[in-house]
Amino acid sequence: MRRKFNITIAGGGSTYTPGIILMLMEECERFPVGTIKLYDNLASRQEPIGKAMEILLRERHPEVKFSYTTDPEEAFTGIDFVFAHIRVGLYAMREKDEKIPLKYNVVGQETCGPGGIAYGMRSIGGVLEILDYMEKYSPNAWMLNYSNPAAIVAEATRRLRPNSKIINICDMPVALENIMANILNLESRKEMIVRYYGLNHFGWWTSITDKSGKDLMPELKAFVKEKGYAKETEDYQHRAQSWKDTYLMAKDVYALDPDTLPNTYLKYYLLQDEVVAHSNKEYTRANEVMDSREKEVFGTCREIIEKGSAEGCNFATGAHATFIVDLACALAFNTKERMLLIVPNNGAIVNFDEDAMVEIPCLVGSDGPEPLTMGRIPQFQKGLMEQQVAVEKLTVDAWIEHSYQKLWQAITLSKTVPGAKVAKQILDELIEANKDYWPELH
Repeated sequence: MRRKFNITIAGGGSTYTPGIILMLMEECERFPVGTIKLYDNLASRQEPIGKAMEILLRERHPEVKFSYTTDPEEAFTGIDFVFAHIRVGLYAMREKDEKIPLKYNVVGQETCGPGGIAYGMRSIGGVLEILDYMEKYSPNAWMLNYSNPAAIVAEATRRLRPNSKIINICDMPVALENIMANILNLESRKEMIVRYYGLNHFGWWTSITDKSGKDLMPELKAFVKEKGYAKETEDYQHRAQSWKDTYLMAKDVYALDPDTLPNTYLKYYLLQDEVVAHSNKEYTRANEVMDSREKEVFGTCREIIEKGSAEGCNFATGAHATFIVDLACALAFNTKERMLLIVPNNGAIVNFDEDAMVEIPCLVGSDGPEPLTMGRIPQFQKGLMEQQVAVEKLTVDAWIEHSYQKLWQAITLSKTVPGAKVAKQILDELIEANKDYWPELH
């Protein structure tokens, strides 16, 4: 009989939690699950999702033990994996992350620029707290962390919990590779072998071949040059307009370096004026999510609870859910699957900061990720990445040292911000907005 794994989902009140549970159930032949526990420090938010999932699993997978709790000892004892997707401050704080910079005509985004820095300052403590619970109650468990902003969180855990069993991941390259596979009429992105380098939400594909070695880049480049990643699929049609705009703008980012294919998030750093000009300062992505996914998921949960049955109810499973199962399988069964992960550089990018947290292909087995060498990178990308790594390192410095000065420097250095004066105005507003979440700065 195959071993069954025990999972804790940290951030049990997230709207993504039901999709991850469904994905685990769909993949139970490949990755058998014995127990699923939800953990959140906000009982009122977790409870409707917990109750609905309890009903759904009882009906569809009664063999899986399920519980939800706000007690760390209960949540983190006797587990093999923690899937972590916490959002400290919820969407109310994301809205401030987006709207405060936009007041100053600076990009307002949850992981990029001042908004990403603000979110990072909130996330560090939350992720460290979960790592410490794991160390105390299940020291051999792996944390698969996709809490944003992943770059800042990864830099903080590298420095503050260097021996912890955490792997920082992001689903955005996976989502884009799914689109690429669709452009190429492939059944799956797993038919492609990719070379990619950068930082989280800040990277470039340099090579994409099929398994026989055929170069797929010319066909992809021709498409991206004309349409970005705006491939007319059913998934694309259901996307919010802000995402459609993002996929389309990739063609303008691509034009800067036609030797590579860009991550869509580069638009915030390279086309910041255009992004701000097309932003609605009163209604940002946070508002979109609160008015769509938040209402849909919690509405479905309430419906299940009221009916006492999950029959006819379902939740969407996203790219991140499949990626997490792939990663868990690689760790559990030593598959040596090739995956894009956020890891210390350690010479993988030869002409770049040794201890920068970079996003590159790795082979994943039971000992964790083994990064693949990406060689030397061009001056354009190197310069951009050095600037952004400095922002991330200064942000973590600011959190550790409670330093106003370091955080002002971080925001000033961000390519999304025009100068030090504006950076200070934004910082002072962000400090006021985050007084319940950030360390006190001096």
